[in-house]
Amino acid sequence: MVVVRFRRALAEAVGSSGWHAALEATPRELFVGDAVYQADRSRGDLWTPVRRAEIDEDDWLSLVYADTTWVTQVDGTLAEEAKGPVTGAPSSSSTLPSLVVRMLEAAEIGEGDTVLEVGTGTGYSTALMCRRLGEDAVTSIEYDPAVAERARTAIAHAGHAPTLVVGDGLHGHANGTGYDRLICTCSVRTIPSAWLEQTRPGGTITAPMWGWLDGVASAHLTLDDAGTASGRFLKQGWYFMRARTHLPPPRPPIATGIGQARESRIDPATLDDEAALFVAQLAVPAAQRSSADQTTILLDVSTGSRADVSPAPGGGWIVHQHGPSRLWDAVEEAVLLWQEHGSPHQSAFGLTATRERQYVWLGDPTGPTWDLPA
Repeated sequence: MVVVRFRRALAEAVGSSGWHAALEATPRELFVGDAVYQADRSRGDLWTPVRRAEIDEDDWLSLVYADTTWVTQVDGTLAEEAKGPVTGAPSSSSTLPSLVVRMLEAAEIGEGDTVLEVGTGTGYSTALMCRRLGEDAVTSIEYDPAVAERARTAIAHAGHAPTLVVGDGLHGHANGTGYDRLICTCSVRTIPSAWLEQTRPGGTITAPMWGWLDGVASAHLTLDDAGTASGRFLKQGWYFMRARTHLPPPRPPIATGIGQARESRIDPATLDDEAALFVAQLAVPAAQRSSADQTTILLDVSTGSRADVSPAPGGGWIVHQHGPSRLWDAVEEAVLLWQEHGSPHQSAFGLTATRERQYVWLGDPTGPTWDLPA
């Protein structure tokens, strides 16, 4: 069959020995559905549905089996239901298979493991795990009922019947405590305490973390006998759409040039480096970042604190700060400390999570630390 050729080509392109058979056996077309969205390059928020019924079947299979992420839902509207182009932000997608496999490998999932997957999405990764581990070993939770129902149908048509739950995956699934692996296919701001309770000692939690300043890193933690999870961030990171309950609050209109002024000790362009942005976020986890012209702006909606940094007429940069928290002071201190340690990648940092506290550390747990808003 033609579709078998496409599956085999995808499996070869991904190049994973452990997941090769599952990739060859899993029909991605079931999980992509009968339509996907393509972005309009002239407008980042405009999405046009591409329907299976309107293009040649080989062209559709080429699209489906490309190692590409396909958006399947925008602001709650599935591509199959769209009557034309829609505007908004993606709310569900079929992630490129190579990234799915890299995450499964990073989570060290293998035969004999029981897995709790947070974020069923289209159900493709769920089906891959069912194929390799057996459906009885897989539990998956999806927040959005429409997305969950669509995934349930696709997984069933693929021949699997894992435990599928509709609910907030940040609460886990208490009926199946003692999982060997917990893997999250949405991005979180902190590690939920329920995950610590539902993963067995010696088990692992693997999750992409995406904070409000847009700093990202992928955590891979191991549980000890006391229920503490600890581990380093991975060298090869990724991130998915944020968990909906971990989204940042709406930002009000921002005025600049307000508050006390002084010379900045760092170039705000430093935050264009992913590791630097990650470090800055550790210092101001409730802040959000935006820009206007040549001005970098930080805003903490909860306290009303703000900072803006602009080029000074004679060279350097001027920062204005207003509110109870001096956001740029905290960012400077963290970034300068990071630079003193050689400006390392996020994988030089680690995370320790208990029921009472979560903190990121540099080097090892006895090094510099920053508390997360757990």
